[in-house]
Amino acid sequence: MDVQDLLSGTHQVENQAPDLPDCNLFLTDAVLMQGVRREGAQAHEADLESWGQRLGQSDLARLAADVNSAGPVLRAFDRTGHRIDVVDFHPGWGEFLSLAFAQGMHSSAWIAPADGAHVARAAHYLMHGQVEAGSLCPITMTSAAIPLLAREPWFAELQPRLADRRYDARDLPVADKHAMMIGMGMTEKQGGSDLRSNTSWAESAGDGWFRLTGHKWFFSSPTSDAHLMLARDGDAYSCFYVPRWLDADRRNGIHIQRLKDKLGNRSNASAEVEFAGAMGRRVGEAGRGIATLVEMASYTRMDCVLGSAALLRRAVVQAVHHARHRRAFGRRLIEQPLMRQVLADLALESEAATTLALRLARAFDHPENATEQVLRRILTPAAKFWVCKRTIEVAAECMEVWGGNGYIEDGPMARLYREAPVNSIWEGSGNVMCLDVLRAAQQSVEPLAQAIDALARAHAGESAMRATADRLQRNLQLDAGSQPVQARQIAQDLVLLVQADLMLRHAPEAVSRVFVDSRLAGGGGRVFGAQTLDLASDILLQRAWPD
Repeated sequence: MDVQDLLSGTHQVENQAPDLPDCNLFLTDAVLMQGVRREGAQAHEADLESWGQRLGQSDLARLAADVNSAGPVLRAFDRTGHRIDVVDFHPGWGEFLSLAFAQGMHSSAWIAPADGAHVARAAHYLMHGQVEAGSLCPITMTSAAIPLLAREPWFAELQPRLADRRYDARDLPVADKHAMMIGMGMTEKQGGSDLRSNTSWAESAGDGWFRLTGHKWFFSSPTSDAHLMLARDGDAYSCFYVPRWLDADRRNGIHIQRLKDKLGNRSNASAEVEFAGAMGRRVGEAGRGIATLVEMASYTRMDCVLGSAALLRRAVVQAVHHARHRRAFGRRLIEQPLMRQVLADLALESEAATTLALRLARAFDHPENATEQVLRRILTPAAKFWVCKRTIEVAAECMEVWGGNGYIEDGPMARLYREAPVNSIWEGSGNVMCLDVLRAAQQSVEPLAQAIDALARAHAGESAMRATADRLQRNLQLDAGSQPVQARQIAQDLVLLVQADLMLRHAPEAVSRVFVDSRLAGGGGRVFGAQTLDLASDILLQRAWPD
């Protein structure tokens, strides 16, 4: 620096980590590639590689930041005072939905089932979710609604538009569009997850239609072409399909009161709405609305696992990338022994989450297999509880790797940190998930007990696995009065046992060894970097983000 620079107050900027470079999100993720092949989606690799290249470009990362900074804006009325209930989005919102539709994430696993279709969709989801998470909300709901709607005699009216891979943003009746999206409206002011406290009600209007009155406190993706919602139907609750438009001249009676000012997931709109005689069609059996939506929830909760695993990976990649470029105390951060251990432990968590998510996706590819369906019913809420919770911790730890730079809004870490809690809350928070694990376990007592024992016996030399399996079996045998307080321990033990089995079978030996030692023998690995990972550190960091 010369004298003129000193006088002018300028200085040379150095020791700042650059943005992530353009990359292929599929080819740079060894765990994802291996999981896709192992879980039966190898026929989809070329497609995944192509989309991994597009999603890994820096222009999309910048666009995602812009979309989340701008956020949606409600226009309830036009300039003349007519109610229009329009939500204006940043133009990039439509681009991310176009990308998701083109990948087929909104419908292809159901509309065009093929070997490994759900695993391939999961891989797409894991990549897209690393770039922009909010756009996955309407994608999840649209996909989850399809198996429910497919049983209805009028599904043929919707199928071509649900199958179309060209996103259609136009605010028109479904009959005038080539593609459509479906949202959800379940919870109300007074009840939240307690759906049996809902007060909205339905009255028959003839010809298979019902008139709906009431409100929803969280109405996800309010400008979707239709929503599935819950309402009282006589003495019980039913599920209803509620279109945004009734015909070319009439919007349905759905009035948006305001948009939620959310902590994260800010690119996506969530609303409070009131129903002024809105019209809907019943979905499923009369009075079986909650059971219908419990089925739908198994699909949306799977996507919560995927979405959190995606955020978890992105946070780890950002942390490792930063540590490779930032210097402190004479060395790069990644060369500092304790920092390297923390980063490797975070990478271990990401690898276990991705491996579990892809294995769980495989269960959705085999509805004919009774064993796979027991696994899906019990492991889905447990995985949602654990992976979503761990993602919150990982996001905070990765932000800390960045130091003060991680705490400012013009970097990537603040958005990841604000996004991290949503999947833990959406579709049932932690306690709800753990109690669902208990309910599912009670419906499959013997098959579950056999599966747990088989996991431990498959690795006879792993005493920590046997100890975890024995504790899990004891807690599952508790009486109804004692068991609920152990529900979180049960869910944690179940997930860690399955993750340990998967890691021992499929990860490098050094990696699986430190997973078992830190997560089972080490009491759950609650503090990242607390245990020595030895030679596994180099392997984990290279698998997480090749240098």
